[in-house]
Amino acid sequence: MEIDRMDGRTPNQLRPIACSRNVLNRAHGSASWTQGDTKVLVAVYGPKAGSKKNENPEKASIEVIWKPKTGQIGKLEKEYEMILKRTLQSICILNMNPNTTTSVIVQVVNDDGALLPCAVNAACAALVDAGIPMKHLSVAISCCVVDSGYVILDPTKHEEEKMKALVYLVFPNSALSVLPEGSSPVDGEPFEHGIITSVTNGVMSVDDYLYCLERGRAATTKMSSFLRRSLQSQLPTDLANTA
Repeated sequence: MEIDRMDGRTPNQLRPIACSRNVLNRAHGSASWTQGDTKVLVAVYGPKAGSKKNENPEKASIEVIWKPKTGQIGKLEKEYEMILKRTLQSICILNMNPNTTTSVIVQVVNDDGALLPCAVNAACAALVDAGIPMKHLSVAISCCVVDSGYVILDPTKHEEEKMKALVYLVFPNSALSVLPEGSSPVDGEPFEHGIITSVTNGVMSVDDYLYCLERGRAATTKMSSFLRRSLQSQLPTDLANTA
């Protein structure tokens, strides 16, 4: 069964992607990430001396401040802050700058779906731009399960509103980097099964979730190559046709 999407994309096709680094003069690091009509701008300040309350002073701490396009921050934005903070903590090397705080400011420019994955990708690029020590890069994607049970990648806002379930997935650019220290891959287990963050909304079966993992992992392989290329240059780069 094939599903018709309003913008004419196939179920596996992502919207055009663009990433730019060093877009803000006063920030220590910055990046913008555009995916279709969704755009996020991230600024990084730090590391600054001193850690936040309830943070471990023997490690570097990360704070995330989410700024919506309009209005005040709400419950959903607070949840996004928490998810993004935990994701960034897992990819940064926190023992290199103990008792410091790095602030990550997320400004939503426009939201037309897959907002949290775009913020994750922009934040990763901004941390690299700021020279924050990192274990590896990460790439995020959104998968949507429609009522018919069909899975589509990178849904628009309109598609998200009609979804049966939605999952945000964050993968490392190298699955080996998420293995516990001193451990080794299980014999016969593919390396690409590593995952950093998984957030689900709605109700989906285990089979649907595993299928989303498979589809999301395949799509982020190309996104990971694009992110690495874009971070090698200060010039804006585009990926106009991602399948």
